[in-house]
Amino acid sequence: MNNERQFLVLLAPIVSEKSTMQTQAANQYAFRVARDATKSEIKSAVERLFQVNVLSVQTLNYAGKAKRMGRHAGRRSSWKKAYVRLAEGNSIDLGIA
Repeated sequence: MNNERQFLVLLAPIVSEKSTMQTQAANQYAFRVARDATKSEIKSAVERLFQVNVLSVQTLNYAGKAKRMGRHAGRRSSWKKAYVRLAEGNSIDLGIA
């Protein structure tokens, strides 16, 4: 994977109550990723950016929901989420207290 692509694969970490519990219980981190990213690209990007050893990657595709604002109908964008499991002893500092 080229250097530019690895910065386009990971869009943002997902910090929620569920993802925090997954981090503590299974050393698993959640990221919002590009819709066209593959598991191997996600693994490579996390390993290069955070200098960790990735054991597995699980991905989920979320379909955008139909929403209304008054009489105007619209649709939210579809997106992709990835759960990344790290090897024992590795961790990622997301800068959250």
